[in-house]
Amino acid sequence: MSNTCNNNYRSTTPYTTDWSCIKWNRIEKYVSKLQKRIFRAERNGNSHKVRDLQRMLVYSESALLMAIKRVTQINKGKRTPGIDNFRALSDEARGELFDSMKLMNIKKHRPKPAYRTYIPKKNGKLRSLGIPAIVDRIYQEILRMALEPQAEAYFEPTSYGFRPKRGTFDAAERIFYNIRNGKWNWVFEGDFRACFDTLSHDFILKQIKGFPFVKVVERFLKAGYVDNKVFNPTNEGTPQGGLLSPLLANIALHGMEEILNISYHKRNSIRNGKVYESFETKGKYRIVRYADDFVIFARNKEDILEVDNILQPYLKDRGLTLALDKTKITNIHDGFDFLGFEFKRHKTHNGFKSLIKPAKSGIQKFMKEIDRRFKIMNGNNVDSLINFINPLIRGTANYWKPFISSRIFSKMDNYIWKKTYKFLRRLHPHKSWGWIKKKYFPPYNDGRHRDNWILTGPNDGLCLAKMSWVKIKRHIMIKHDYSPYDATKSDYFNMRNLKYKNMPLHLG
Repeated sequence: MSNTCNNNYRSTTPYTTDWSCIKWNRIEKYVSKLQKRIFRAERNGNSHKVRDLQRMLVYSESALLMAIKRVTQINKGKRTPGIDNFRALSDEARGELFDSMKLMNIKKHRPKPAYRTYIPKKNGKLRSLGIPAIVDRIYQEILRMALEPQAEAYFEPTSYGFRPKRGTFDAAERIFYNIRNGKWNWVFEGDFRACFDTLSHDFILKQIKGFPFVKVVERFLKAGYVDNKVFNPTNEGTPQGGLLSPLLANIALHGMEEILNISYHKRNSIRNGKVYESFETKGKYRIVRYADDFVIFARNKEDILEVDNILQPYLKDRGLTLALDKTKITNIHDGFDFLGFEFKRHKTHNGFKSLIKPAKSGIQKFMKEIDRRFKIMNGNNVDSLINFINPLIRGTANYWKPFISSRIFSKMDNYIWKKTYKFLRRLHPHKSWGWIKKKYFPPYNDGRHRDNWILTGPNDGLCLAKMSWVKIKRHIMIKHDYSPYDATKSDYFNMRNLKYKNMPLHLG
């Protein structure tokens, strides 16, 4: 790695890799090419080549550079240290970290225990997070780069959580595909009890036994954690917070389609001279899984009542049990919530129709967060309020926009207007409403929307966004088992990337 950009520039730290001069396009292309070769070799059943390519990737400087960039620059937790309190927040520190780590051997690495912290869950309980040290995160990211393309080659089409180019919208569309015609009426709503804390290490390691760095993965699983300055060993589970954990959980949870005897039949059709692939699902069950949450569908109640018994061997192998308070059997005519959305078959004047709407719990959560933010901003100026509220409005609206949300958008806009009115009255208790209107509600026209009641900051001119400005736009589900690691599907994903640049994660 050169220490200079060109003949006219030399790093102020001549013995440190100059981070600002790295050719990232070249680095990313090299890693991507190797990952696609791993995927292809796994699909072709060439395990020897898979292992060789994985070693090549893990030992490459390109993978190390990309891992350091993700951990110290891109990830939200870049400022959060592990138990060693080390961070790399400057380009100089990243260059020094790269220079030291490229001399290390990942196979000899001994991970530090993770730092245990807790965040609140929506049910009021606490979720534990294990925060690894920076170097451990970097090595986990490198291992993920090498292991994920292999796993993607065999992962089930109906698995959507923590996978590249898949998300909650795809999972929701798959559910809609199952319930739209009213044939798969019965639903088994499943949830594993403390999945990430109880997954069997032996089962995980058995699934990746051919991976050249399986011993390093085992050391990460067994590294333990420090909670309130006390070390605790880990004999089971994959700690939430580690970059490798979601992939290992997906590897462990793979196999639900097989135990439910679900299979696929490929069909090719020709339209306008082009060959189109389609896949017919076979079996008496249908499933959608997002990480450790899943729903199973059946045509009749007798079949859905058998699901619990069918899953027992699957659960036993993985060291899992079902959370009784979250696992239940419902009918789509009664509806069910999944990933922050309500799925229900409604009676209309034309018969029955399946619809997806934002879940009531998600709407209430949004309203509570609006309340909280308005309270925090009491006494602040309008410009600060707008900057604080707009990301929540836009983010939530974009998460809800692929489904039936227009009425809810209008309802939420009305709710926010009432909060805004009270905020302005408190801010200017001795001013008339005419004065307030003139100061904060100038005529608004952005070429798409015209309104005389758009809250506008008098200092920076920013406007409070309205949810109803976001157009409803249906999401197109990702096709079957397509993966961005499949070189033959590059055109498909290039087109998809243009259409869905920022697919939201689960907000529910």
